[in-house]
Amino acid sequence: MSGNAACSSKPTQEELDIEKLLNREASAFQREVEVERIFKAFKLNPYDILDIKETATADEIKKKYRQLSLFIHPDKCSHERAPEAFDILKKAESELSDRAKREELDAVINQARIMTLKALNLPTTTAESDPKLKDLNPSFQQQLRIQSKQLLIDEEVRRRKAIKMNLANEGLEARKKDEEVAQRKRKAEDDKNWEDNREQRVDSWRNFASSQKKKKKPKTAILG
Repeated sequence: MSGNAACSSKPTQEELDIEKLLNREASAFQREVEVERIFKAFKLNPYDILDIKETATADEIKKKYRQLSLFIHPDKCSHERAPEAFDILKKAESELSDRAKREELDAVINQARIMTLKALNLPTTTAESDPKLKDLNPSFQQQLRIQSKQLLIDEEVRRRKAIKMNLANEGLEARKKDEEVAQRKRKAEDDKNWEDNREQRVDSWRNFASSQKKKKKPKTAILG
């Protein structure tokens, strides 16, 4: 009887197919949710895009990137913006893999950490594992992300202003160089015209000199 019960509890092929279909639909939904999360992430913070802590090791970052990139790969995810999300993810991993860029980013985040701890009236050396940071609302990590976001925005504004200023200066220099080239070109053309008209000027002078001689009156003889 127990054997019959065991047999009767075994899922049928139809039930297995339904379960497989539901799992597939759930997986597809989760992939789309992840794509939306990436678009909502703060684009200037690669840690936010990869949804990983700032203390993550290089290997942990690579592992997380591989997992997410496979999960939302356009070949597996039907979301219309999956290719764009995939590119955003790839750019974030690339920036964190670049030592100089990551150090620059970490410096800004460390500054945000110091500012957040000061705002909480805590020593700047307080570790994230400290019990004083456990029951905060919003959490310390959320406060850190907010402060980091503001500092990164400020940095981006300064960077864009610097680029704009450099472009303006480059434009001014380019206009100066163009004007110098134009002046040299005009001088060269003037010099060429001067040389080309040399014979004409000489002939004109000769004709003028000759006509002046003809106009001279003969001397009157003095009768003695």
